[in-house]
Amino acid sequence: MATPTERERRWLKRFAGPAPAGTTTLLCFHYAGGSAGMFRHWPALLPSVDVVGVQLPGRADRFLEDRHARMEPLVEELIEVLRPSLGRRFACYGSSMGARVAWAFAHALRERDLPGPCALFVAASGGPALDDGSWLWQDRDDGLEGYVREMGGTPPSVLAEAGLLAALLPVLEADLSVLSTHDFHPEVPLDIPVHAFAAEHDAEAGPDRMRAWQDETTAAFSMDVLPCGHFFDSASEAKVIDSIGRTLGDVLSPTNGGMAK
Repeated sequence: MATPTERERRWLKRFAGPAPAGTTTLLCFHYAGGSAGMFRHWPALLPSVDVVGVQLPGRADRFLEDRHARMEPLVEELIEVLRPSLGRRFACYGSSMGARVAWAFAHALRERDLPGPCALFVAASGGPALDDGSWLWQDRDDGLEGYVREMGGTPPSVLAEAGLLAALLPVLEADLSVLSTHDFHPEVPLDIPVHAFAAEHDAEAGPDRMRAWQDETTAAFSMDVLPCGHFFDSASEAKVIDSIGRTLGDVLSPTNGGMAK
């Protein structure tokens, strides 16, 4: 396996050792304001998969880098980073904002006649044809900070520390801009299996809104409904990881016409 370049190390976070040749890679896209660190414990629970967290610039160890505020240049740069390894088998998982980024990434690969993912897993984000509400915070009297406090998911220690909150808000604002300025309506859906994870108590992206992902593929669509809110608790996240492992096994099974080699 080739040694990763410095650019690849910035974008692609592996929290386990090198994967054996032929292993399916799972590219994982974090939610708005988050980082690839949310996938740190996934490799131990998906030992047969090469879990790679995609780290967008402007956060964590890339905090000093310029943040992307639009989808198109973000996806374009990611394609350039991944181009040397696009011949390998991979799938994508995205949580909230990450679901939209993974979807846009898959479409951009197809538009360029480049190898795309064998499956797409999405969580906590309604189908792309629906308004995701990423712009609504701009109409609030309490602004983005009020939006953050209402959504939940941000550690109380961050909300209580003015310096930490001040560092988070510009990252989140850029991420929400990526969503709110993205106006893309593909004429042809993807042709890969799409599996959605819907949170039963998610006011932003509950089961009805997650079910809209079925219109984004001409292949199989399936969905799990989890007993949690927008930010998955540890038990629900464990179910997500287990379901991804089983679904990938089904997708890649030769008996199902999959891509197993």
